[in-house]
Amino acid sequence: MADEAGEQLDALLARVFGFNAFRPGQREIVEAVIAGRDTLAIMPTGGGKSLCFQLPALCRDGVTVVISPLIALMRDQVRSLREAGVVAGALTSGNTDEETEAVFQALDDGSLKLLYLAPERLAATGTQAMLRRIGVSMIAVDEAHCVSQWGHDFRPDYLRIGELRAELGVPVAAFTATADAETRAEIVTRLFGGGTPDSFLRGFDRPNIHLAFAPKNSPRRQIMEFAAARRGQSGIVYCGTRAKTESLARALEADGHLACAYHGGMAAEDRRLVETRFQRDDGLIVVATVAFGMGIDKPDIRWVAHADLPKSIEAYYQEIGRAGRDGAPAETLTLFGADDIRFRRTQIDESPAPSDRRSADHGRLNALLGLAEAHACRRKTLLGYFGEESSACGHCDLCDRPPELIDGTDAVRKALSAALRTEERFGAGHLIDILTGTATDKVRERGHDGLPTFGVGREFSKSQWQALFRQMMGLDLMRPDPERYGALRMTEAARPVLKGEQSVTLRKDAMARTAERRPAVKALVSEADAPLLSALKAKRRALAEAANVPAYVIFPDRTLIEMAETRPRSLDDMARVNGVGAKKLERYGALFLEVIAGEAPTEQHPARRKLAGRDSGPLFDKLQEAQAALLRGAMGTEKPLSCSAGELAKVAAARPSDADRLAALIGPAKTERFGPAFLTLLHAAE
Repeated sequence: MADEAGEQLDALLARVFGFNAFRPGQREIVEAVIAGRDTLAIMPTGGGKSLCFQLPALCRDGVTVVISPLIALMRDQVRSLREAGVVAGALTSGNTDEETEAVFQALDDGSLKLLYLAPERLAATGTQAMLRRIGVSMIAVDEAHCVSQWGHDFRPDYLRIGELRAELGVPVAAFTATADAETRAEIVTRLFGGGTPDSFLRGFDRPNIHLAFAPKNSPRRQIMEFAAARRGQSGIVYCGTRAKTESLARALEADGHLACAYHGGMAAEDRRLVETRFQRDDGLIVVATVAFGMGIDKPDIRWVAHADLPKSIEAYYQEIGRAGRDGAPAETLTLFGADDIRFRRTQIDESPAPSDRRSADHGRLNALLGLAEAHACRRKTLLGYFGEESSACGHCDLCDRPPELIDGTDAVRKALSAALRTEERFGAGHLIDILTGTATDKVRERGHDGLPTFGVGREFSKSQWQALFRQMMGLDLMRPDPERYGALRMTEAARPVLKGEQSVTLRKDAMARTAERRPAVKALVSEADAPLLSALKAKRRALAEAANVPAYVIFPDRTLIEMAETRPRSLDDMARVNGVGAKKLERYGALFLEVIAGEAPTEQHPARRKLAGRDSGPLFDKLQEAQAALLRGAMGTEKPLSCSAGELAKVAAARPSDADRLAALIGPAKTERFGPAFLTLLHAAE
């Protein structure tokens, strides 16, 4: 019985969503949700979280309510579900009157399976009464980490979900890609009332994403060069300020890119326009603050760059995770400098959070700085933070070119000594002047040219000392003091170094004037398949523009890549391509086959098209051939007799084992003529 249920689930997965198999970890989550158990799933971005509540919604009676943080995300998922033949709708502030009326009509007639709501709508008068009336059977919570009060994406209205769950008495399935142990515990408390949901931790690894960091050295030039090497590919550049998003977007446009800025200070209509363009335009670059991105469902973002250091390792992981959701190669570049570190430290120290929370936030920033200043495989460092062990990935900048390491203990002790002898009242610039023996007016006025540390660091240039101080801050040996206007003070972690009890290893390349590390641009397909992929993308773009939908709603990049590499020759072949479900095969299969083969495929009866990609498809063809040979009987002298395409499809799908079962499908007369031949084919196909 369990095997039969599994086969039905696989069939639904293929027919509706076009996938030949579940991704690792999906099946167990789907089965738990279908069974009505409270579920918490931590899955990497691009790991197929939405399928884990969308597929169960089709298997369960009633309506599945999906709480999702962004209107753009909800609209995209609803659009994709409808394209796959699923009745879904969203009630958002961005709806037209006609859209809202259509949703309520579908609720009233009982056809709607998934209803998307923003968390803020839970506070609206009448929402809970409406949810009680429509027969909600499950609540799915997307981006569940938003319930964490001190998290980087906290949404206060997420706190209402627990109350809604209790009032409706239905199971909750919560999903996120970003949750450390502390955040997971908070999710359980706030969404599940402290109960014990079935928990699935499916890993944080995104092996298709290339990780790279670089110290800031003319950051605008660095971003411009990174974008130029990926011209024509969709990307996001994250900046720390609104002004920088606008100036960098203008620079990219001047360099011939399609680019636009996005930040919280823009009018709502202008932000919606950027979101719409990004979803629909191939190759658009959005230069944005963190106001842009959460919940983006665009699968073919090929790169993400940070012009400034993110606020935490969770924020970094969330933001780079927007690249390569389709599983195809994607790249990242994160720039960082001493000013970034000072800014982030000060931001934490000046926050209204309790002291223990500020301490935890410094720890999260330390983890990100440890990743930035890592000495070996970045993926190993990143996954280690989330509690996963891994070997070197061979797919990050440090695996590409392992850095040379040096013993920096003596230099670090000199820097710490300079800070202590000046009572920790100065920033890196003044300390570097002392260490390099530069007698500035400020140094002379304070008598610092007479200190024992004056000139003890002449073996390094000023730029090398700046890199050394940045690494020290990255190792959390020194922090800016918010009460002394950012002056650097020594941390407890530095005391063993100063006392000679602990050594410090530094990266030599970070202190040397060497060429920057630039990750190589990864090709999506081989050179031989590239022209076909371009032609398939052009067809997709034309269809998307005609339907007024994002290109990936027709087919994501990953599906087009598989088409270009496997070159299907028939609808049966096309149906086996991942991402080509029954509805999309019917709408677009022949159009894309024409691009691949250079001519339109032979027209098939609708009954035969429905069997495309299934074992019963070729069986249908053999039954049809056998019928044609017996049209006038074995001797060719009888009255013409034939089965309809619908009857042949039923026989191919049902596979009757004897004449009586066959007669129940096509009648006695046809069974008399075609039975022996049909049954021979059916038995051979078993």
